[in-house]
Amino acid sequence: MRLKKSIIASLFISSPLMAQGQLSQQALQDFTQNTQFQFAVVDNFHNKDGGFIGQISLANNSNVALAKGEGDWQIYVHSIRKITSVDNPGLKVEHVNGDLHRIIATKKFNGLAKGERFSFNYEAGAYIVSYTDFMPRAFMVSGENTPAVFANTDTEDMKAFVAPFVRENQLKKFNEPKDLSVIADAANRYQANLANKKYTVSQQAALKRIIPMPQNVDFNRGEVTVNNSWQIRFAGRLTSEVAVFVEDLTKNHQLTLKAQPDHISVGDSAVINVKVDGKVNKGKSESYRLEVDKNSITIVGSDNAGAFYGMQSLLALIPADASETLTLPRVEIQDSPRFDWRGMHYDNARNYHGKDAMFKLVEQMARYKLNKLHWHFSEDEGWRLEIPGLPELTEIGAYRCFDLSENNCLLTQLGTGPHKSGSGNGYLTRAEFVELLKFAAARHVNIIPEIEGPGHARASIKAMEARYRNLLKQEKALRAGAIKTSAEDAEGAVLQSSAATAYLLSDPADTSVYETVQLYKDNSVNVCMDSSYQFFDKVTYELQQMYREAGVRLTNLHFGGDEVGTGSWTGSPACQAVFDDPTNGVAGVADLKPYFTQRIAKMLHKRGIAPGAWEDGLMYDRTNPFNRAEMPNPVFTANVWDNIWEWGVADRAYRLANEGYQVVMSHGTHLYFDHPYEAHPEERGYYWATRATNTEKAFGYMPDYVYANADFTRTGEKIDNLEALVGRPMPELEKSENILGIQGQVWSETIRTEDQVLAMIFPRLLSVAERAWYKADWESKTPNALARSQDFAEFSAALSLKELAKMAKGGVKPYLPVPGGIIEQGKLKANAAFDYLPIEYSLDSGASWQSYTDPISVDPQQKIALRTRLNDDVVSRITYIN
Repeated sequence: MRLKKSIIASLFISSPLMAQGQLSQQALQDFTQNTQFQFAVVDNFHNKDGGFIGQISLANNSNVALAKGEGDWQIYVHSIRKITSVDNPGLKVEHVNGDLHRIIATKKFNGLAKGERFSFNYEAGAYIVSYTDFMPRAFMVSGENTPAVFANTDTEDMKAFVAPFVRENQLKKFNEPKDLSVIADAANRYQANLANKKYTVSQQAALKRIIPMPQNVDFNRGEVTVNNSWQIRFAGRLTSEVAVFVEDLTKNHQLTLKAQPDHISVGDSAVINVKVDGKVNKGKSESYRLEVDKNSITIVGSDNAGAFYGMQSLLALIPADASETLTLPRVEIQDSPRFDWRGMHYDNARNYHGKDAMFKLVEQMARYKLNKLHWHFSEDEGWRLEIPGLPELTEIGAYRCFDLSENNCLLTQLGTGPHKSGSGNGYLTRAEFVELLKFAAARHVNIIPEIEGPGHARASIKAMEARYRNLLKQEKALRAGAIKTSAEDAEGAVLQSSAATAYLLSDPADTSVYETVQLYKDNSVNVCMDSSYQFFDKVTYELQQMYREAGVRLTNLHFGGDEVGTGSWTGSPACQAVFDDPTNGVAGVADLKPYFTQRIAKMLHKRGIAPGAWEDGLMYDRTNPFNRAEMPNPVFTANVWDNIWEWGVADRAYRLANEGYQVVMSHGTHLYFDHPYEAHPEERGYYWATRATNTEKAFGYMPDYVYANADFTRTGEKIDNLEALVGRPMPELEKSENILGIQGQVWSETIRTEDQVLAMIFPRLLSVAERAWYKADWESKTPNALARSQDFAEFSAALSLKELAKMAKGGVKPYLPVPGGIIEQGKLKANAAFDYLPIEYSLDSGASWQSYTDPISVDPQQKIALRTRLNDDVVSRITYIN
């Protein structure tokens, strides 16, 4: 049985390989504390686009020597690129699972003396052009000792253990085909910023700019002063919304206004009236009317959400630093959303960033009228929500550590290292999630949970295998006792056996062999076992109970469906039994994904929940969606993400919509915020869809014109004719009513802290908010580039003058664009991608900084550092001239 074999293999792996060269705990600590561990990219141009040469170095500054020959020690490294070979006969590298690899000494190992440096090259898949592709917390294991992390890798400063990227074959992905990416530097950044400065934005216009842009805005002459003498009157149904509004005024602007229901007179006081009138904008949901006049401000929503968004627009007019007394422009606004679905997908399953990160994200989403939080809480690397009755999901599935048997935690991944205290570990308790649901509901944010399956499900699979093993042990003990006691106890033992298998997600006899894109060998839920569906139903039931306790309804549930490893289930006896049954319409492996999808869809339909999946989880092949008629659900959402233009599947958005699925635009080239902001090795993130996605690129995404977004291939080649690139006709959208909206995505493989994840999301998410709420005049099949540039100039100036500072007040440290700069005729010239964003320069390598306002005279050969700055805590990455 595969399950038993894997356990035996794990136990063998975790046992000492040799007694020779055995290290004591003290020696292990000394060696890892004082040895400098380093990764390096040697050559990305090694094997076209199919592999690169890397290097690992150890500089032994400790008092411990590694003996020649085989030893009982192993070094474990996290590598997202599968290492296939090493160039040193004294070592071998083995792929364990996922990103985890181990280095083992052979008989030919020459040893590593005190004071010596040792390095070896290795070959691995694909390429690496970013420091963050390398993971922290390499560690060493010796015998039964506690594993120890190499101290210089126990950090988020990647340069502490990654050698500099300076050569072209380190900075570019490949040279065949040619990687045309332009690596950002101060000079080309300056020229790009200069080219975009075709429109001057006044500070007054930027301060008035509301994000997202309202549909109709009419500014009148004059201003209105709001102070603590004003009062608020509201319709009773808006009690919750007004409470949030009052809290924001107090917290952010130190303005405390008395808020009472509208049957209570205000006397002679100036007043903010908040009402609901179903006739606003012909009754379209989430609409509002806002009027700011001399002694009154009126907000009328078509429903509660509309009234809430009207209050958010009023707050958007307030300067970030306004306190106690607010000066607002007189204005009339009529507004409605472009799309019903305005969302953000957040993966904190791969790396957990803490409870506060989720609350901050919800708060900021609501401020910019985003209403869907797609919460990716389960993955291969973690399960992040407490589920009553299945404690193993969080006791084991929420933690990674060095336990190859996976009885106490998941296999360590993504730079967590060997200890449960490592990065990325943790989960939300049930009570915390109920609290979050209430917090979100008060801000009209609907949280859509995702239970990953059948692929990307390793955390739940391993947790349920541990549950299975534990309950079998209990069953064995019960049966042993039953012999000596009564038949009643024996009956209990049988029930215990049933409990052991009730939620099992893997077939112990499965011999299938596969490897996923993320290098996993065992992350597919067995879709042929009834216990798998019992698991999904149990988790769904518990989720419904949490939503009900929070006073809201679970309306949508996402089940993933994507990236199932090819070869899954081919060796499963449970699946063979399904194939052998002529009554179920499943003849072979190719029928299993639609079979799974239909069963989950029907289960959710009975519970009144709309299912959702990633696009490839709904496709028979590259062009044919699953039969929509087999799904009983009135709404079935499809997140369409794969728009790598040259791969030829970017038309799936229209194919799925035409087939009857409700599509949420989630395209990787513009809306994946785990990608770098710019092409530079120091920028965080993966780059499989595009080399970089900055705030302006996300701003320019056009959800109504999918094909018009085709700009560059993954090599950086400009796309002039998409149909010619794909080589076949591209279908047109026939059922536009099935395009629900858009959402941003962040995946957290390289993102380990709260500050990191919020900086990757903000300010790019505001671009999603803009496009989801407001359709700009420049959007078309042939977009007006000049008008788009002018629109973004005003948008980004509003970021600089208001929104970035407001985010910082809310505990978010947004990403700041790195400035550009040149020395021309002996003068330093600098600029930033956002107008009015302060720039600083340093002439002493960052020891001191001065504000840059106009060109200054400098030595043309002098090294100059530049950065943008929001406040003492939020600055950009530093760039250098010379």
